[in-house]
Amino acid sequence: MKMKHLLPVLLLSSIVAKAQTVPSCNPFPKTISVSGSAEMEIVPDQIYVQVDLQEYKKKGENKVDIEKIKTDFLNKCKQVGLPDSVISIASYGGSNYNSWYWKKRKKDPDLYASISYQVIFKESKKMDELVDILDDDATANFQIVKLYHSKMPEFRKQLKIQAVKAAKDKGVYLTEAVNEKLGEAITIQEPEEDAASNNNNGRYYNMANAVSQMRMKEEKFGDNESGGVSFKKIKLRYEVNVVFALK
Repeated sequence: MKMKHLLPVLLLSSIVAKAQTVPSCNPFPKTISVSGSAEMEIVPDQIYVQVDLQEYKKKGENKVDIEKIKTDFLNKCKQVGLPDSVISIASYGGSNYNSWYWKKRKKDPDLYASISYQVIFKESKKMDELVDILDDDATANFQIVKLYHSKMPEFRKQLKIQAVKAAKDKGVYLTEAVNEKLGEAITIQEPEEDAASNNNNGRYYNMANAVSQMRMKEEKFGDNESGGVSFKKIKLRYEVNVVFALK
């Protein structure tokens, strides 16, 4: 009876002993995880502006229709040197292209149609010139919706490379502090392509005082190289996490 109980115990002991002799499957038993970051500020060379135009009527005069307002606006864009390629229709707010508006207009001839254009400026000087000659009565809003740079993908690439190098430099001096040596990179976590932070997005100009506001800024801050008001720079920042092996 004692031999029957002894046999399973011996087998179990043999299995445990073999398990203890199996080498570890982890090729990097010692690692260090570090972060690195890089940032830069960019002067935007693409200023996206939305211009909202609407029909209007002055006392004692006929209503100025949307077709005339559209033609006048596009002619003024050409007058300041803006090519057709930077101008596009953003939306219609009641027009001949909107069936609901057309039905309502038959019942109410005084219903005002509107249209929104997106215009891309390369410099603020051109924007100032257009604001100066726009029809104040037809222009309901002049909104800066986005600031961008044409070389943004290149800047992002540069920053990611710099962030990885910064992580490696940090890893070197941290490992040297404990008498270790930095080994190969095991994992690199790429940062997300998040939107650049800047406070100029969604900026509005009321056409009644847009020109005077711009002139006040010119007197306070001075003109930029293009002769217009400089915009706040776009700030880009990326952070990466890298895991290195220790030698």
